[in-house]
Parts: sequence; structure tokens; C-alpha cells
Amino acid sequence: MVTNVTSFSRSGLSDFLLQRVTAVVLALYALCIIGFFLVTPDLSHAKLVGYFGSTSMQLFSLLAVLSTAAHAWIGMWTIGTDYLRPAHVGSSATLLRFVYFALVVIALFVYVVWAVRIFWSL
Repeated sequence: MVTNVTSFSRSGLSDFLLQRVTAVVLALYALCIIGFFLVTPDLSHAKLVGYFGSTSMQLFSLLAVLSTAAHAWIGMWTIGTDYLRPAHVGSSATLLRFVYFALVVIALFVYVVWAVRIFWSL
């Protein structure tokens, strides 16, 4: 049975959709930055600070960081549930998977907080 794509329930279809949307956001962010470098031949620190310090770029950077975290979480969750199973790692699979997920959540949280602190302190 296929559920509604826009529902907030945990389903493979919503994960698939979120993975694709975050990939598009990250691609647009990369193109935006590459475009800035291509149209700014006399690049200086002041221009970079001005570019990344603008409110629109700070918001876009925040969206890109959150997209990276969501994209990474889905990928790491898939890896954890696919490979950390009793058939692969034995009877300690549940504990190992819990520790793995806890470390992933901590790492992603630190990444998001660190990035937000950098982008909003310019």
C-alpha cells in the first residue's frame, strides 16, 4: 500500500522525496556559489564577507545546511538499518545500531549548530 507523499509518517516514499528535494537544494546552492565565483573576477575578502553576510545568502546557506543534515540522516539511517542487523553483526545488533544512530544524531547536531554559528556570525 502506498501512503500519501505529503504525510509526515515514516515511509520509504517520503524518504525518497525528501532525499531528492534536499539534493536539488544542494545543487542549486552549489550553482549559486559557483556562479558568484565566475562573475566576480576581482574576488576579495570583503566581497566574500558581503556575499555570505547578506540575509538572503545566510538564509540560503541555512537551508543548504539543513538539507545536508536531512540528506545525511536518511542515508545514514538506511545504512544503519540495512547493515547493522543480527544476520551481519550478531546478537548485539540492536545495541550497535542504537549507538550508531546516537553518534550520527550527535554529529549532525554539532554540524548544524557549528554551521549556523559560522553563517550568522559574519
